[in-house]
Amino acid sequence: MRRGLGGVSLAERFRLALVFFLALLLAPRGWAQGHPSVSLETSETLFTVLTSINMCGYDDELDSSNPLREHIREEVSKAIETTPGADKVVAPMCEFYKRHRVGDPTHDLSQFVSLALYLGDPPAFTPKVKADEMPPDAAVASDFVPLMKAFYDKIGLHGIWVRNRTRYQDLIATYHEPLAKMTFDTEIYLKFPSAGYLGREFTVYVDAMGAPTQTNARNYAADYYVVFSPTTGTAIKMQQIRHTYLHYLLDPLALKSNVSMKRLEPMLGSVQAAPMDDAFKTSISLLVTECMIRAIELRTDASKNDDQRKQALDEDDSDGYVLTRSFYDELGAFEKDPSGLRNAYPGLLSGIDVGKEAKRAKRIAYGSEAAPELLRAARQKSSHLLMHAERELADGNPKLAEQLAKQAIEEQDDDPGRALFVLAQVASMNKDMEGARNYFQRALETTHEPKVIAWSHIYLGRIFDLKEDRDSALTEYHAAVSAAGTAVPEAKVAAERGLQQPYEPAIPKQPE
Repeated sequence: MRRGLGGVSLAERFRLALVFFLALLLAPRGWAQGHPSVSLETSETLFTVLTSINMCGYDDELDSSNPLREHIREEVSKAIETTPGADKVVAPMCEFYKRHRVGDPTHDLSQFVSLALYLGDPPAFTPKVKADEMPPDAAVASDFVPLMKAFYDKIGLHGIWVRNRTRYQDLIATYHEPLAKMTFDTEIYLKFPSAGYLGREFTVYVDAMGAPTQTNARNYAADYYVVFSPTTGTAIKMQQIRHTYLHYLLDPLALKSNVSMKRLEPMLGSVQAAPMDDAFKTSISLLVTECMIRAIELRTDASKNDDQRKQALDEDDSDGYVLTRSFYDELGAFEKDPSGLRNAYPGLLSGIDVGKEAKRAKRIAYGSEAAPELLRAARQKSSHLLMHAERELADGNPKLAEQLAKQAIEEQDDDPGRALFVLAQVASMNKDMEGARNYFQRALETTHEPKVIAWSHIYLGRIFDLKEDRDSALTEYHAAVSAAGTAVPEAKVAAERGLQQPYEPAIPKQPE
């Protein structure tokens, strides 16, 4: 066998390099400066939230859970029994939990996972954002926090966490290698290292206190999270975790491809009868990314034969993910090309024959029901609509932005003030001053979001300035300064400028 430097074979050097890469990939945050934050972790905050609901009747899949869950439940129960006055903090906490159960174990767990991800470290458990900036499911459960904190302090839950920390570290050790291998294999196939994603995080949390079959995935701003609980063995829901990881890698590429996405938008008209989530029917970038991910998953699934792959593509068509088949075919050429996905991505989009695919989609007999998409199910449908509306507005497409904002209002499950703010800006672009004033005022009446409040006051101030009603304008600018505070510094600057002098619209430059 050929030996390399220092008497080490080339094969052994490759193996050592791979081991080092895997260790680096899932190292603790900050271990390697400049490397992206891809990590496997435990969280005392998540432990506290899930342990608390366990003591209030959350027993889902207890029999199939890792033995650590039952051990901790017994330890906490003993602490409650031996702590004078513990019942006075347990009773109101559990009353809150029981009032917020909906009879669906998946949702019962999901809302508290969302809450935990938005809380800081114990013992304060300070929310990371304002209440009105939390996702709806977390906001609904936010009043649980002071009750849980009282419980945490009273029975000494931190001590129980410390005593079981070694067993939690054992879980990390168990799942470290398969997770590291998944991320490595995924990046090797895509020829696309996540090292280019500095400032973004992909974090997998493992906690013993949840139901083993329920994997929760979240995308908050630029960061992606997966929360799972171990079973009695070492099995792990790797498919769901990898699906979220692919979103982490591919979502930014879609957001940077506005021109290509515009060309594909006619496809949305062909999938309106499909049973998939409405978000995919209104945002071409969401549909494209989901279809590409499904194609990647299918091409890399060695367990499927040709007949099973054909069946999977037929099922994707039936659900409405009609571009999966096209991407599946294109990825065959990608696999033979040395270019990575970042460089190949525009070509994959341009390779789609929109006319051909739209005609094919219209011939598809869509099913009556589709499985919920793991990551998107954690997001709010109207939030997708509003993100799309805001992007269209920024791209100079007020008509489509208006349609999406009105659809979000009809959904009645998001902050209507944000949608009204979009409509107000559309009215402004259309030089409908009275319509804009009406929408901005309605936005102020219905929202709690500081950014919307501050900018609505600013725009109202500018409208009053244009009407030469300076006193009313000053009132609005003062309100904007107050609303902006330190949370929206750019709005505060604009409001202070309005206080200094009346607003005058910029005069377009005349061509020379």
